[in-house]
Amino acid sequence: MTTTTTSKETTQSTVSSGLKGKLEQVDRRDGKLALAHIYVAFIALLLGGIAGLLQVLVRSGQFELPSFLNYYQVLTVHGVLLGLVLTTFFIMGFQAAGVSRVCGTFTEKQRQIGWIGFWLSTVGLVLAAAMVLTNKASVLYTFYAPLQAHWVFYLGLALVIVGSWVSSLAQAMKFNEWRRANKGQATPLLAFMAIVNNLLWFVATLGVAVEVLFQLIPWSMGLVERVDVLLSKTLFWYFGHPLVYFWLLPAYMVWYVVIPKIIGGKIFSDALAKLTFMLFLILSVPVGLHHQFTEPGIDPLWKFIQTIFTMFVIVPSLMTAFSLFATFELRGRELGGKGVFGWFKKLPWNDCRFLLPFIGMVAFIPGVAGGIVNASYQLNELVHNTVWVTGHFHLTVATAVALTFFGTAFWLIPHLNGRKLTKRVNGLANASGILWGIGMTIMSASMHVAGLLGAPRRSAYSTYGGSAQAEEWISYQVAQAVGGSILFVAILVIVGLVLYVGFFAPKGQEEFPIAELVPGAAKTPPALENFKLWGVIMIAIIIFAYTIPIIDIIANSQLGSKGFNNLW
Repeated sequence: MTTTTTSKETTQSTVSSGLKGKLEQVDRRDGKLALAHIYVAFIALLLGGIAGLLQVLVRSGQFELPSFLNYYQVLTVHGVLLGLVLTTFFIMGFQAAGVSRVCGTFTEKQRQIGWIGFWLSTVGLVLAAAMVLTNKASVLYTFYAPLQAHWVFYLGLALVIVGSWVSSLAQAMKFNEWRRANKGQATPLLAFMAIVNNLLWFVATLGVAVEVLFQLIPWSMGLVERVDVLLSKTLFWYFGHPLVYFWLLPAYMVWYVVIPKIIGGKIFSDALAKLTFMLFLILSVPVGLHHQFTEPGIDPLWKFIQTIFTMFVIVPSLMTAFSLFATFELRGRELGGKGVFGWFKKLPWNDCRFLLPFIGMVAFIPGVAGGIVNASYQLNELVHNTVWVTGHFHLTVATAVALTFFGTAFWLIPHLNGRKLTKRVNGLANASGILWGIGMTIMSASMHVAGLLGAPRRSAYSTYGGSAQAEEWISYQVAQAVGGSILFVAILVIVGLVLYVGFFAPKGQEEFPIAELVPGAAKTPPALENFKLWGVIMIAIIIFAYTIPIIDIIANSQLGSKGFNNLW
């Protein structure tokens, strides 16, 4: 079928998607920067996966850790490596490659800044990991006071954050360079999304940076005797919930920009995609108090207000679902799909670039439903601090996000290093995604049910709560061990495939798929690309949501906690 478009439509389509012939291949020098980040991410996946397997085996009550390890040390390794390291490094690598792909090769200065960011984050990672592995920082990935880690652990985390800021700066410089050279044109969608995500990350990490630099490091070094626990937790969750969207938005980038190209379709709407990201930008940060519903030192009014803000975040997710499935249906009908769901059969189910992210999309549906429960002022009381919340995280970041990242890695790594995604790798990748889906269904479902029965999170004690209740929990915890074991097998397959496409696959050229805009789509309003306007709105909402709660916390602060080490 041949589609005829006007010159104006063609220009808008090409500019919005960032598709220019000379930019189709990411420069090898930029590729090395992106690959360095991605390889660190998959090392974190393997090590964090081992720690996760040990966790579920211990919780099953059928396995004991060797004497040189303890459960909370393993739990910290799992959370930090998969929740912070895997995600941050992969996102920075993917975004660097994406910005280079659609905005042009980085200048030497921009690339040097990117490498500085990478090495700062890597040094920070090594410092933090050393403290965890020597059992001087078994404080979980939330590192709540009054648990106290060695000050080097906090320094390492601070360097990871600062390194990510520096990496983001390189991407912003290239984006601004493109805008100056293309005044009046809609910015490439993928680069626009990366910049919004980086801005969200920078604003969110200010909270945890203040916590680490001005509370936890002086406290752990003995420079101050006490720390305000409630203030530190509030600063953490100012960061902790938008962290979820920092994980999620790169997956959305793939769903919006890459998947349509893979299925042979086009981007449904450039304007809708950009509006979705701007809504995430302004609504993601002022929602952290819904993680603190049981904290007695925060006025219930502000918890309720932030509950409302949290519910608003559902809107851009629904917009995304509408846009994506509109794209799927349009393409399926182009290929001859008939009836209500005939288009569904026409999608490329044998292509790992599509299948893995699609499994993630499906998992995200119950993940969003569980998130609504977590953010509901009344329903949260039932599941707060139970393993239900752990099951929710594993549907969102550990399935929707992770499978999208894995499906992306299988074509991105070969694109960056001049190799091919072979038919055999594609088949094994599909198998790994299916394994992941099966394992996660078993593990996450059992976590949700056990959570409803009151099973606690962050605890190694599967018999906690009395013998009758423990007997009810234990079958679900054994199911978690079964699901976790299947997931670990999937991790081994995925890491093996990454090694193969990174170093052993046949030489060749793999596509970096970037979809074009649907012909005839409405022009994107300039207001959607006005970062100053949306930045002012974001700051205003944050000030409204957090000023009075933080003033109340400080005004009502007691002497605070001295903290303690070696709890475990």
